[in-house]
Amino acid sequence: MERLLTEYRLGIDVGGTNTDAVILDNATLEVISAVKSPTTKQTSDGVLISIDQVLQAAQIDPASIRFAMIGTTHATNAILERRDLGRVGVVRVAAPATTAVPPLEGWPDDLKSAIGAHSAIVGGGFEVDGRAIADIDEDEIRAACRRMRGSVDAVAIVGVFSPVDVSQEQRAGEIVVEELGVPVSLSAEIGSIGLLERESATILNASLMQTLCSMADGLRRALSERGISAHMFFGQNDGTLMEVDYALRYPVLTIGGGPTNSIRGAAHLSGLRDGIVVDVGGTTTDIGMLIDGFPRQSSEPFTLGGVRTNFRMPDILSIALGGGTVVREASDGIRLGPDSVGYRLPQESLSFGGDTLTATDVALAAGLATIDSAVDVALSADLVTSSRRAIREVLEDAIDQMKLSAAAVPVILVGGGGIIVGDELHGVSEIVKPLNLGAANAVGVALGDIAGEVEKIVAGGSSRESMRAVASAEAVERAVEAGADPETVVTTSIEELPVSYMEGESVRIVARAVGRLRA
Repeated sequence: MERLLTEYRLGIDVGGTNTDAVILDNATLEVISAVKSPTTKQTSDGVLISIDQVLQAAQIDPASIRFAMIGTTHATNAILERRDLGRVGVVRVAAPATTAVPPLEGWPDDLKSAIGAHSAIVGGGFEVDGRAIADIDEDEIRAACRRMRGSVDAVAIVGVFSPVDVSQEQRAGEIVVEELGVPVSLSAEIGSIGLLERESATILNASLMQTLCSMADGLRRALSERGISAHMFFGQNDGTLMEVDYALRYPVLTIGGGPTNSIRGAAHLSGLRDGIVVDVGGTTTDIGMLIDGFPRQSSEPFTLGGVRTNFRMPDILSIALGGGTVVREASDGIRLGPDSVGYRLPQESLSFGGDTLTATDVALAAGLATIDSAVDVALSADLVTSSRRAIREVLEDAIDQMKLSAAAVPVILVGGGGIIVGDELHGVSEIVKPLNLGAANAVGVALGDIAGEVEKIVAGGSSRESMRAVASAEAVERAVEAGADPETVVTTSIEELPVSYMEGESVRIVARAVGRLRA
């Protein structure tokens, strides 16, 4: 029987192996239905299948779905696999200060080939205290654009210390749009202070603009074909959402969204705001720290596809342990992986008629779970005991690496491979296994918070209060731009870090604001 017409949210998480879909009540955020289906080569095909299945399970009118939230590894995979990337032109507004190291220096050759090698270093840039190194040379920028015409799909604009003063980047971007009419990515909006890491992050962002646009068009068609006219959002890697148009400007922010969605979903399903989330998949386990309902952010540079970047990323530890991990007996004990049967588990593991011993086989033999389609496998008690001990030791060591102290903390267990984890772990106060734990990633992306973040260096001379007020206002503005309801946006944190190598009392300030999605 069809439910009464109320409003719902559709959450979809497109992973490398499975596509998860959930429907939540828009008012209460209660899980109405959840499904898991294999990810397909053509992403939209797998999304259509998952939408059909979750609608069938929920028995609701597709027209009652008001919001659709998408979490995806599409951008990550495009970079790792060097496919479907746009051609990027790089304009570094930095001469004469940075000519010794050209753009794309140190990048893998195959990635450089995928996006092209169209770059120019033109006059401009600032000192760390905001003084101009050189004035911007507009004629030089226009000449660089003429050389790139017809050869690029987007342009990355990068300036020396542009987070201190973005004016030169903004003017260079205006010129590029006038000359080439292609999307522009400004580095001051993408990364932190370091020039080369920020430049790399901005180039990757520009290369993904076309990629995410194509995916968004496919998802829109998939939704439309099922009578869903919902407002669409993408999940970003701080555990919040961004509207489609905002996501198309900053596609690099979708990278790392999968583990983050699981952490947010784990918090919602368990009701806990702090702890450690252990997300066990078929091949890997992702472990992250939950702080006040959101994932802890990493302070370390992030390397993706061989490229070092400095845009924000969740602090996630991934280990080669999952439900499909191959278990081997060796002279020195049990060896776990690192290889896994992954999505081939239903064909290759012993419990499903295959010839490979996996962590799932051990869990079933130990009575940790039951699977209807599995067959009984005779494993020796010693093998089961030693395998469980090895799994436990790997998990305990990884959890200890993520903890802030030696004190025991709660662990929230999510993910389809969670059956390999027992009921006790050393250093853990309790193991929480919430309902719908297998769909935590899709639940997390559907929750609906919108965030804005700004990072800048403010030179000495300004009062502390005025610096904080300016940063807070800019963070709120970015949250509203990303799709937040202005009435609900609040500044959740402001960090101040003295810049010790500058004269005066200059401060690096990071402000973050969060609000509910705009109706």
